[in-house]
Amino acid sequence: MESLLYIVIRGIAIGILISAPMGPIGMLCIQRTLNKGRWPAFFTGMGAALSDLIYCLLTGLGLSFITDFIETNQLLLQIIGSIVLAAFAFYLFRKNPARQLTTPQDSPNTYWKDFVTGFLLTFSNPLILFFIIGLFARFNFLLPEFRYYHYISGYIAIFGGAMLWWFTITFFVNKVRSHFNVRSLWLVNRIIGGILLIMAAIGFVMGIKDYISL
Repeated sequence: MESLLYIVIRGIAIGILISAPMGPIGMLCIQRTLNKGRWPAFFTGMGAALSDLIYCLLTGLGLSFITDFIETNQLLLQIIGSIVLAAFAFYLFRKNPARQLTTPQDSPNTYWKDFVTGFLLTFSNPLILFFIIGLFARFNFLLPEFRYYHYISGYIAIFGGAMLWWFTITFFVNKVRSHFNVRSLWLVNRIIGGILLIMAAIGFVMGIKDYISL
């Protein structure tokens, strides 16, 4: 049986690989770091990490009916996820960075909202489940012969790896935050909001096209 340390290392690697692709949540964390500071963005990443952990748990528990449901309704889920992403994009596009810079950033209520938005944006894309299945297979992660403490340690390591990624990203982006003025932040909001809107539009159009062609 493999050592617990080896399982933890692979769990950390999986957590980083799940979080690393610069998708909508990554762009949102960059935007929030530049606009609001490091910790609101970090709590956004924490919400995303919790969502990823839930999908990892579903994968590890072998809930085949969930994967069957996702496969059956893949196009519909893609359309719904694109709509959610478009709503976030429109919100970022219209957001005024000057108001954020004058708002206190140490409010627990603000962190809670950041956490929830990060969780919902990530959880609205259940197709990530297939990516997780691929990672589990690639790393031979959590095999049937493992004991309960292997499973617990492995899942904690996945969450820890994801948190390590968001901690690192927000740290480095926050270092360059001082070089951005209000106009620069406004431009960043528009650019990131526009990119997210394009991504949402592509996903929506492709989903509708494939759905009609069935």
